[in-house]
Amino acid sequence: MNSIAQQLKAKFEKAFTAAFGESYAGADPMLAAASNPNFGDFQCNAAMSLGKKLGKPPRAIASTIIENLDITDICETPEIAGPGFINLKLKPAYLEAQISALAKPSKRIAADSRLGIEPAKTPQTIAIDFSSPNIAKEMHVGHLRSTIIGDAIARILEFQGHDVLRINHIGDWGTQFGMLIAYLREVHPEALTTADALDLGDLVAFYRQAKQRFDADETFKETARQEVVKLQAGAEDTRRAWKLLCDQSRREFQVIYDLLDIKLTERGESFYNPLLPAVVEDLTNLGLLVESDGAKCVFVDGFTNKEGEPLPLIVQKTDGAYNYATTDLAAVRYRIQKDNAKRIIYVTDSGQANHFAQVFAVARKAGWIPEDVEIVHIPFGLVLGEDGKKLKTRSGETVRLQDLLDEAIVRTRQDLEERLKVEERQETEEFIANVSRTVGLSAVKYADLSQNRASNYIFSYDKMLALQGNTAPYMLYAYVRVQGIRRKGEINFDNLDAGAKVILQSDAELVLAKHLLQLNEVVNAVGGDLLPNRICQYLFELSQKFNQFFEQCPVLKAEEPLRTSRLILCDLTARTLKLGLELLGIKVLERM
Repeated sequence: MNSIAQQLKAKFEKAFTAAFGESYAGADPMLAAASNPNFGDFQCNAAMSLGKKLGKPPRAIASTIIENLDITDICETPEIAGPGFINLKLKPAYLEAQISALAKPSKRIAADSRLGIEPAKTPQTIAIDFSSPNIAKEMHVGHLRSTIIGDAIARILEFQGHDVLRINHIGDWGTQFGMLIAYLREVHPEALTTADALDLGDLVAFYRQAKQRFDADETFKETARQEVVKLQAGAEDTRRAWKLLCDQSRREFQVIYDLLDIKLTERGESFYNPLLPAVVEDLTNLGLLVESDGAKCVFVDGFTNKEGEPLPLIVQKTDGAYNYATTDLAAVRYRIQKDNAKRIIYVTDSGQANHFAQVFAVARKAGWIPEDVEIVHIPFGLVLGEDGKKLKTRSGETVRLQDLLDEAIVRTRQDLEERLKVEERQETEEFIANVSRTVGLSAVKYADLSQNRASNYIFSYDKMLALQGNTAPYMLYAYVRVQGIRRKGEINFDNLDAGAKVILQSDAELVLAKHLLQLNEVVNAVGGDLLPNRICQYLFELSQKFNQFFEQCPVLKAEEPLRTSRLILCDLTARTLKLGLELLGIKVLERM
């Protein structure tokens, strides 16, 4: 089903052709939602720009457009305002027909889960690089945004019908393994031969000690480097130790991914290691590699350091080792040449923006990115504590992601148990545990996704768990409210009269219906600009409008045919909330 805006746009394009000739067939009608509902629902702002081209007053142009505009099936008679704005008000009968088509039970088998949103006409293979923790380190709050934002974007693009590769580019190679293996050989050798001989927390502590030793002890530094050489050369004992460390970290990561319902395909840095010599060779053959202070680099116009000097992208260090840039260049080539991705999306913090801009620039200069491939970095801001600084523990440590999620579940349970006590409700342990887990994790996800991803945001359990405002609990309660109507009235929404007419009499009904019909437009917009907070804002406004409708329009006590009409609006609201939240990776609850 085309959105209302799409239908109106097509009507205006026909009017432009009829009024001004074929050369204006593709002119932009500059259609926007009306800023003031008193003026209508939409506004066409094209008359001003067309007036300049045609040399006529904008109001005269607006009159000519209206004379050639056939929208009697959609809108009331258009009105001209100000210098030439065309105001449009949707007809209740049109809205009733659109809602009926969307909610008609006979179509539910095929359309229920999509709510009239058509899949993309030209689906693409899209690679999304997100989450990306490091082996031998615990996932912390810094991984929260990449994991949650990346998953939401993947879900939205998958819903649109694209073939999405969810890639976890984990840090599982390089100097850090030489340090750690060399140190463990001295202090805890069984960790290199026996699975799970250490907890991951202990492994992290040993990693820190190894780093301190590496920075202070030249002899140890050389030993660590030799371990890296052995690892890269495939030495059996070093490789076995490396694999044990990777497997242990991988299992720990999976606990969090299962908790958050995140699906990923792991392709760590080690995956690209065999491809790195070819990257250097090809850049050499293209004449792009320059030796600078013994390292092999590529210089690209526009990149400078703090002193204003040209900033190189180092592809091979002075000792012959490769680095992140080399691996990222190999990954770009692989995703284009082997995965056949037409869109490549990197979800990492804004601090890496310059790195990726440089990598992309080098790949383009080398001719590795075809014109029909879009490659984009999706930056995000920091998670801050309530003091406005980077979120830390009281001791100043980075917050473990597992601890952060566990705390959300514990706090949700405390709130729930207090509410049950006040309401004198008895619920099973299974109910309490499920609601606490679902609401707690949903609150964390939604609090992150509801922000513009480019901005920093303050992490506050009190705010994200609040039952009012733009929070997950508020959305989930709106859904639960509909299920309460269903239970109280013993309603089977699937068995509502297929021929029942939707009646939109009150302002609250009209406002809710108009909003329900905008989901298509919102989802398609997010598929383009990759801003999931648009869906959050849409769902928040939907919940507000539904609650206003619920308060002003009796449902179960209404007389027929109004009762069935309002039940249809309730059901469609619940299905829209469910779909929108699923696109964000959030599950609904029947009761709370």
